[in-house]
Amino acid sequence: MTNMKDTIIRQIQDSISVKKSLLADAVLLENIQHAAETVTDAYRKGFKTLLAGNGGSAADAQHIAGEFVSRFYFDRPGLPAIALSTDTSILTAIGNDYGFDKLFERQVQAHAQTGDVFIGITTSGNSENIIRALMACREKGVRSIVLTGKTGGRTTDICDICLKAPSSDTPRIQESHILIGHIICCIVEKELFGHLCDEKINNL
Repeated sequence: MTNMKDTIIRQIQDSISVKKSLLADAVLLENIQHAAETVTDAYRKGFKTLLAGNGGSAADAQHIAGEFVSRFYFDRPGLPAIALSTDTSILTAIGNDYGFDKLFERQVQAHAQTGDVFIGITTSGNSENIIRALMACREKGVRSIVLTGKTGGRTTDICDICLKAPSSDTPRIQESHILIGHIICCIVEKELFGHLCDEKINNL
């Protein structure tokens, strides 16, 4: 039982340590602001956000999309966001006809337009289906944001904004990704609809 408690404490301490590193990374903080501004600008101009990831990152993509479409802190109009990992008929059709590597690329080609924003989530930065989606974004004039780990992997040079969680440990990277996603949602909501909420919310 003692070893179990030690594991719990160590996991929490590790998570806190990564969050402190995130807070101390001036470049990352600036890039998060840039990402939030990019998404806000797209929504102001009537465009949408597309999100994609694999495994736990697919769940994070759906989570963030849900915050945009429904609400984050307060009631306001819904914002258009599509998680590209949710339609099983589309996923299995593309997987069967073209292969898993083209899972998100094909959907970007189908759904995205110039002015939209694509958010790709990959802890390694090397997920082939995210990389192909980023290349499709370049071809269509879609701005791209990647949430990844410490190295950035192959995505670093093919996205517009790379948000590198300061860790090489997958669980800690994923915890940072959902925090960053929440920060972006918070800023977008305040910038677009801050006038609809009370002062307490605006001070967040």
